[in-house]
Amino acid sequence: MITTDFVPGSPSWLDLGAPDVPAAAAFYGAVFGWEFRSYGEEAGDYGVFRLDGKSVAGIGPLTEEGARSAWMIYFGTADADATASAVERAGGTVRLPPTSPGEGEGEGRMAQFTDPQGGQFAVFQPGTYSGLEAADTPGTLSWTELYTTDAAAAREFYGAVFGWTAEDMPLPGGGGTYTLLTPQGRDKELMHGGLMQLPSEHLALNGGRPYWHPVFATADCDATVAKVVEGGGSVQMGPEDAEGVGRLAVCLDPAGADFVVLRPEPESSGG
Repeated sequence: MITTDFVPGSPSWLDLGAPDVPAAAAFYGAVFGWEFRSYGEEAGDYGVFRLDGKSVAGIGPLTEEGARSAWMIYFGTADADATASAVERAGGTVRLPPTSPGEGEGEGRMAQFTDPQGGQFAVFQPGTYSGLEAADTPGTLSWTELYTTDAAAAREFYGAVFGWTAEDMPLPGGGGTYTLLTPQGRDKELMHGGLMQLPSEHLALNGGRPYWHPVFATADCDATVAKVVEGGGSVQMGPEDAEGVGRLAVCLDPAGADFVVLRPEPESSGG
């Protein structure tokens, strides 16, 4: 599970690059009950989503030419510069060098990278601001997932950068293998994500390149999906039941950013 203890290598923040920030804020507000607070023009129109007064995600305008609207996952690090060096040693690319998102470095430092197969991710080094204030509850981040064209290479790369523990499990019905990811030195209760190999033609959403996406918890998957559709979004898959996982659906917001909604299977019903 994702926590707000900010274990190194576990998800600590996420934000959305949107072509229309007010429209995206209205959509996610209707779907998850998030409240949007903009930091204004001086912050590049970046803002934060809150749920019950706690920050759960960020949002800002798309800044890269030709970039698609998408969620960016930030993993925690104690040293953004050291992680940038590790990314380069492992064959990845530094897209945005370590920098402070605010006026000074006291709030923390962040950097954005691309893995060798083309998947984009980021890191956040906490300062006075730690990151997510709520996680693993309805309306908040509960899992992260990478669709990649080369699972073995991805395992090796992220293992070298973050030291993640990886455990393969077969998918039902001979659907391939899913790799479960746990922060270095932590037990499986802090498992935070997974990766799955898919052919490039199944990654058309990102031009055939790998991509990370967030999974948001919900108390009622079908009701949340109905709100997605009502708000102008669409559903790529589901809602459907996944044994041992819960009821889930893969969704797109009106600008095409992908995310998953999941009603987790009650722990008492697990084996």
